[in-house]
Parts: sequence; C-alpha cells; structure tokens
Amino acid sequence: MKTYNELYINARNTLKRSGIEAYALEARVLVASAAGKTVQQLLRDLSLYTTQPVEDKVNGYVERRLSGEPVAYISGDWEFYGLPMKVTKDVLIPRPDTELLVDLVKQALTGWKMDARVLDLCCGSGCITCAVGHELPATKLVAVDLSASALEVCRTNIALNRLNTRVICMQADATASPPLGIGSFDVIVSNPPYVRTDEIGELDRSVKDYEPVWALDGGKDGLRFYKAIIKYWKSLLRPDGLLIFEVGEGQAQDVADMLLAGGFASTSIHQDARGVDRAVVGRM
Repeated sequence: MKTYNELYINARNTLKRSGIEAYALEARVLVASAAGKTVQQLLRDLSLYTTQPVEDKVNGYVERRLSGEPVAYISGDWEFYGLPMKVTKDVLIPRPDTELLVDLVKQALTGWKMDARVLDLCCGSGCITCAVGHELPATKLVAVDLSASALEVCRTNIALNRLNTRVICMQADATASPPLGIGSFDVIVSNPPYVRTDEIGELDRSVKDYEPVWALDGGKDGLRFYKAIIKYWKSLLRPDGLLIFEVGEGQAQDVADMLLAGGFASTSIHQDARGVDRAVVGRM
C-alpha cells in the first residue's frame, strides 16, 4: 500500500513528463479529489497510507488529464478570487483574468454605494457573483444566464459561499429584452461569449473539446453579445450606473466605441495582469 505522498509524487512526475506546466499543483488537486480531501487535508496526511481504490482513482484521473481534460472538470472543484467553486462541463472554468471584473466592481462601489444592486449577466458558474458578494457584504445581486444547467451550478456555488440570502438567480437571454420586474441596478457586470465563431476550432484542445461552446461563441465577429446587451439591458442602469464587460484580445476599442454610440457618457479600458486590454467600463 502506498502513502498519499507516493501517490502525489507518481502523479506529479507523470504530469511533468507529459509537459503539463502546473504539474505539481494539478497533481495535488487530483490526488486530493480522488481521496475525497481538500488540498490542505492532503498535505496534512501525506505520510499516511491510502487504499487501492484511491490509488486506482488517482491513476484514472491522471489518464483523463493526459487525454486533455482540464483538471477542474476532473475534480469538480476550482478556486476564484480565493473562494471555492464547483464546476461542471455546463460552465466555463473560471479564469484569473476575470478577477479583474471583480476588482473593478469593488473600486466603483467602495465609498460610493456599498449597498448597491449588481447584475451578473451571463453568470455561468456564478464566480463573479460570489466574489462580489463576498467582497462587498452589503450588496444585493442578481445572477442571470440562459442555461438552466449553468444556473444549477451557480446556485450550488452561491450556497457553498453562503450567499443565498443576497442573491437571486434568473433564467434569461442576454441577447433579448430583460424579464419584467427584474428591477434596476447600479452595476451590470458581464463576461459574455466573445470568441469569433470561426476561431473556436483554433482554441486549445482543453477548451474546444471540453468547455461548453455556447459559453464561448460570440458570433461571426465575436461582438454579438456586447451589441445586444448594450441595446436591451442598458435601460436597467440607474443614473451614474456602470456596465462592466470582459472582452477578448483586440476587442476593447470596438466595445468602448459601441458603448459611446449606445449613449454612455464615458468609457475606460483596463488591463489584466498580463497587460492585455481585458475589461471595458461604460458609465451612464
């Protein structure tokens, strides 16, 4: 029988030989998940002996990872803005780049309107909703997505992060008129699909083969959702309200121009940690 440390070392070395960049981190996540532990519990128990079923499960997880499946989908667990997140193949895996949107919401509301009402449009896993709700405890939030299965994941993460009393989930189409009675908002934040349809086939295998295409496909020019959201949803913004978008590489200026053409008073473009223009903010 092997110890957890031996399972971890074997998994780590296998992933490393296969050229997986974050081999050590991914090995920890896979072994912990197979053992039904958190990563912290795994590190605590490294010297303990495990069982054959756990070893078999680790080997199966490693094989799935080597075939290209993202570790987040294998384990079902991920992290965003320091918070635990459940993920399934019904939602995109939360990316560090998207944390910029949470930063921008915090900057906008801190000291201005701490009890703001925030709409997360195209919410997916609910990662933005959960992070904003955690960071700004007086906010009220509405999470909207067209996918019923994505909303189930969102509800799971809202409960996991103990935000049930402050978040409402609604099913609605971001490319159509908002539901009646949804109310008005101080901030609308959205990470919509923005990959051009003809570029989806060029994405990394771990994305195009596993992540939901409807959460990626932004239409022929990649801008379909931005146009629709500005057209249909800006009317929900209160005076001085903000619309905050995540954008793909090379899209920031086009989206900023659309916001100005759509009646917004001003716009700003913000870079992610890699120096890429990643977010555009429009102020009413």
